[in-house]
Amino acid sequence: MNIEIKQWFLSNLTSNETSASLLLAVMYLIILLIIWWICLRLLQSYIPKITAKTETLWDDIIFNQRVIKAVATLILTFIVHLFIPHLFIESSPLLPLLITAADSIIIFVSVWILTSFFNSINEILSEKEQYKGKPIGSLTQLAKILTYCIGGILIISLLIDKSPAYLLSGLGAIAAILLLVFKDSILGFVASIQLSANNMVQVGDWVTVPNYGADGDVFEINLTSIKVRNFDLTITTVPTYAFISDSFTNWRGMQHSSGRRIKRSIHIKKDTICFCDEAMLAKFQKIALISDFISKQKQEIDEYNLINKIDTSVLVNGRNMTNIGVFKVYIENYLWNNPTINQSMMIMVRQLVPSDTGLPLEVYAFCNNKEWKEYESNVADIFDHILSVVHYFDLELFENPSGSDFRNLINK
Repeated sequence: MNIEIKQWFLSNLTSNETSASLLLAVMYLIILLIIWWICLRLLQSYIPKITAKTETLWDDIIFNQRVIKAVATLILTFIVHLFIPHLFIESSPLLPLLITAADSIIIFVSVWILTSFFNSINEILSEKEQYKGKPIGSLTQLAKILTYCIGGILIISLLIDKSPAYLLSGLGAIAAILLLVFKDSILGFVASIQLSANNMVQVGDWVTVPNYGADGDVFEINLTSIKVRNFDLTITTVPTYAFISDSFTNWRGMQHSSGRRIKRSIHIKKDTICFCDEAMLAKFQKIALISDFISKQKQEIDEYNLINKIDTSVLVNGRNMTNIGVFKVYIENYLWNNPTINQSMMIMVRQLVPSDTGLPLEVYAFCNNKEWKEYESNVADIFDHILSVVHYFDLELFENPSGSDFRNLINK
């Protein structure tokens, strides 16, 4: 058939054999483009109409414009593959080359369709509630890598005219190179399985990874990396396997709990700590939050000292309240009566080990507001109050001397 068409060109259009071959090639190319355009138009016309009639969205996502173009190209390539033997004589040197090229294009387009399908699967599953936060992207990336590898092996086997088994038989010799090239992918895949199985990280989690300077929300989980949007709006890319090999903090537990922890200390000058005399107790008893405590504690101490015949003229003898102890009770009662503190969770004020910076007095409680801005505002209000009332208990805060302290000392 090809010879007859060529002879017709030679007898009617040109006497040059090269020109006839060129005209023949151009004609075939135009015919192929027309066939491809017709297939594309038909698919673009009917597939969206069919998918629009269904109630589900997955078919709309799968049969997108990229897939439709790939299917049209695949149909065209199949047609070319079928008609090539009829267009060239068997002795033509171009025949095996064109068949190999057509087969390679079929494999390439098939890989294109499969990877588009995996992208659609990733998009569909990511929208489902039960899969939100799961590393679906890692699995689809692995599937695409395997598809690329299989497609590459098949195309290479066609080009060198060897079976895929021949190529795979020599795979052991280059295993070390493949492991080196795909090291991150292999480690990432194993890490993704562990992260998913143990539910360690999800999209939307607030994580802190000190070794990589990441502190923010996870917004993408891939096969080889996890992307974190930091609170300063920078983006940190952390290798997936780092979440297995290194330590990190996931704040999801706090976000799902009833409160966000407050754990902050103030430092009291040790030389301002003393026993409470009657004048101090009378002043403290006027404070509403500890009035009942002072009365009850004073009665209990007086009874103890009386029964044990303690000489109370010296405060060191017997039992006595201290200003730091009364201040500690005041802070606890203040927290118990603060509406921003979760009353169902632990509330504690404790002394830490004294040091050269004074006696640390730590507040340990949980704030109802977990949102960062509200949380910081509530904590600031609490410590504004605590710092303001310290002097009322005849206590002083410890701080390193500054320029004004030295000037006051010189002026004295």
